Amino acid sequence: MGYQSEAALERDVMNQLEAIGYERALIHTEDQLKENFRNLLNERHTKLKEEPLSDKEFSRLMTQINNKSVFDSAKILRDKFVLKRDDETEVYLELFDQKNFSNNIFQVTNQVSVNDEFSGRYDVTILLNGLPVVQIELKRRDVSIHEAFDQVGRYQDHNLRGLFRYVQMFIVSNYNDTRYFANSDKAFLRGLMFYWTDEENNLIVNLDDFMQSFLITGHLAKMISRYMIINESERKLMVMRPYQIYATEALIERALTTDGNGYVWHTTGSGKTLTSFKASQLLSYEPEISKVIFLVDRKDLDAQTQEEFNKFEHESVDETNSTKQLISQLEDKSRPMIITTIQKMSNAISKHQHVMEQYRKDKVIFVIDECHRSQFGDMHMKIKKHFERAQYFGFTGTPRFEENRSQDGRSTADIFDKCLHSYLVKDAIRDGNVLGFSIEYINTFKDRIREQSGEYVAGINTDEVWLADERIEKVARHIHGIHNNKTHNRAYVALMATQSIEMAMKYYRMFKAINAEPGVRPLKVATIFTYQPNQDRKDGDVKVHAKNELQSVIEDYNEIYGQNFSLDTYNAYFQDVSSRMKGNKAKEKIDILIVVDMFLTGFDSRMLNTLYVDKHLKHHNLIQAYSRTNRVDKGKKVFGNIVVYRNLKKETDEALRIFSDTENTDVVLSKSYEEYRKRFAGYLEKLQQISSTPASAKRLEDEEDIKEFILTFRGLARTLARLKTFEAFEFTEETVGMDEQEYKDYEGIYKGVYYEHIKREREGQKVSILDEIDFDIEVVRNDRVNVNYIRRLIENIELKDKKQQAEEKRQIKLLLEQTDDQQLRNKAELIREFLDKVVPHLEKNDKVREIYLNFEEERKLEEINRFSEEMNYPKSKLQKLISEYEFSGHLYNDDIEAGISAPFLERIEKLDKVRSFIESLSDKYGFVE
Repeated sequence: MGYQSEAALERDVMNQLEAIGYERALIHTEDQLKENFRNLLNERHTKLKEEPLSDKEFSRLMTQINNKSVFDSAKILRDKFVLKRDDETEVYLELFDQKNFSNNIFQVTNQVSVNDEFSGRYDVTILLNGLPVVQIELKRRDVSIHEAFDQVGRYQDHNLRGLFRYVQMFIVSNYNDTRYFANSDKAFLRGLMFYWTDEENNLIVNLDDFMQSFLITGHLAKMISRYMIINESERKLMVMRPYQIYATEALIERALTTDGNGYVWHTTGSGKTLTSFKASQLLSYEPEISKVIFLVDRKDLDAQTQEEFNKFEHESVDETNSTKQLISQLEDKSRPMIITTIQKMSNAISKHQHVMEQYRKDKVIFVIDECHRSQFGDMHMKIKKHFERAQYFGFTGTPRFEENRSQDGRSTADIFDKCLHSYLVKDAIRDGNVLGFSIEYINTFKDRIREQSGEYVAGINTDEVWLADERIEKVARHIHGIHNNKTHNRAYVALMATQSIEMAMKYYRMFKAINAEPGVRPLKVATIFTYQPNQDRKDGDVKVHAKNELQSVIEDYNEIYGQNFSLDTYNAYFQDVSSRMKGNKAKEKIDILIVVDMFLTGFDSRMLNTLYVDKHLKHHNLIQAYSRTNRVDKGKKVFGNIVVYRNLKKETDEALRIFSDTENTDVVLSKSYEEYRKRFAGYLEKLQQISSTPASAKRLEDEEDIKEFILTFRGLARTLARLKTFEAFEFTEETVGMDEQEYKDYEGIYKGVYYEHIKREREGQKVSILDEIDFDIEVVRNDRVNVNYIRRLIENIELKDKKQQAEEKRQIKLLLEQTDDQQLRNKAELIREFLDKVVPHLEKNDKVREIYLNFEEERKLEEINRFSEEMNYPKSKLQKLISEYEFSGHLYNDDIEAGISAPFLERIEKLDKVRSFIESLSDKYGFVE
């Protein structure tokens, strides 16, 4: 096959869509789009067929439905609404038949133009009953799919208006890479571009295959009607991932065509809440099902879970401890779906049999979240006695198998029969939905004990060894030493899992003692656990209640964070701890939260990246605990860090084998330090073959050589990022084959090529062979010395002691010279000026942060004024362009030229200078989180 242009690819797409059932429409303008919509509206409604809409009626209709937000348009598309006719009668209209897909009309057109100041023109548009619902953006095979994504972003900024607000999703493709994502009123996120797959989770990326699977008219209608979610709380449109859809369909088919049960095995972090809720919601619409009862464990029903459910159905969760509302909901047969806790349902079955009696012979569906919990197993027989036709469907990331059966001997399949769909941790890592794990095992015993089996070590007398003060101190000091490295200088937070409240408190007190030592940068450490009146432990000869321990912890917490919690407000304390561990921007983070069992299951936080383990874990408990760390974050998180102070290698390998459904745990685990060192050596050898020295890299001219240099250095840098997380790492020639200075010299060449690529991209120039490379500058940036780091140093600079101030200024300037953070380099001169000209005149109580930000703003305005005068370019126009560029990242020549009045050649020169000024100004003064 020869070279295929975008135009040829577009023709092929149009032909294929026509072949699978789409009617080709000749629509190329907004007026034609409206007229086609009007004709189909008249054709689809019997009353309108007899008496078509008048011009005035159609105008009123368009006022009702046209040019709304994406969110509101999505709701209108799915609703029936009333139109008042000229004779004052009313007619009910439906834009989309969500039950009988064959009653809808599917069309396809291409090259629709929008006549606004940016003159947008769309590649391929799919119409549903005359409304544009899917936009397909195509690029050549040699162009990155991200360019198609960026093009859609530009459409969103400037063109998607009128009836195009009804677009539900976008499809972007360069033929060999195809993805889909939901439309939005907010900025699009690359992480929400999804691959389509088959039922076995095999990717479908080829555009031909994608169209044959995803764009069949019936399937597309089902995607829009069933598998898109209108998120009320965030006012946004969401689309489900393929594995969520296949699981939902399998569950519904099992419920409607059999009397059997089933469970869905989707790995922790893959979005089970959404899947289980959508399946429950769709089942509740079925007339033959009397009630759908969604059960969640009480200890999982925290604020996060309630928020998730309420996104999909407002006030759907009963937060009270009383069963009164549950009984009321059960008595009301008009309410098809209930969300409640396992504990409340158990109580209702035991004490309110008269209410349950009405459901004895009805078809009732129980959907159980985290069904590996033993609580549901205990309740299973109770339900079976009351509901003769009940069916049970469970969702879990860690099922019970033969190896990890529950205490009563049952596996998940014993209760739920058949696994309806699986999406395992290896699948989620491949798709980028979760991260892998980096696991380190730290020995805390002498050799004689270290060599023993895991079972032996697990059985060692707790009081003699595990809780020995010497060992506790050794582990705590080790954690103190590695914590900054593991959490990217405390950008992320960590959990510490301990075997008991007694151990948790020993660690808590040890960390407090270390924090109090001179010269130590204190860690913010908290702990939380449940307590009972009889939950005592021995402390010497005195029994100390866990309640008293928790009270003292809460008092410390109040002092650190300025709160006023007590045991009486334990739930509020729990929610505050949870919020800080999730990185709530309004609250100061906790560095390490010490727990026994709490937070080790069901707790989701992108800001949690490290787990310290000092307890025996196995099977589902181990995977659940490890999985707290591997939520994807757009920052510097490359995997979940697990540091284990027990001999759990065997248990870890076994758990990963069971829950990955494979003998190969390499898919899930990070490599060892030695393996990464060997990988680094391999990249280094290849790099030096391409360019023996950094200086010779500057002389590379052949584009193939430059491409190989980029790809090789990027691999070297990514491997280095992983090496840096290991305690044994030292950046020396003896350790890794090169010293840090040589690395930085190569890095400078890489950055030069990268920024040249960005410059050409911004100017619309082709980057030839380098265009196919997905550059990644972040992997080579310094993890610690960045703009925020320097700002914090400046904010805390000594204002009274001039001698100390001078030393602190010297240290900051040294860091500015050494940094490889490009944004910081851009600000370096500005910061030096502030240190030399402003800081010496500050008083003790001055607000340094505010003064510095004002200083930046003044310098920025000075530069704008100076450039405006020198270039004779309108200041107001220049400021508007800067604001738009800082907000969207886009800068268009037409916008710039609007402020230039000069002959052609001079205008081109001025345009380039204005563009360059705006880009460099934004790089220098750009907002930093």
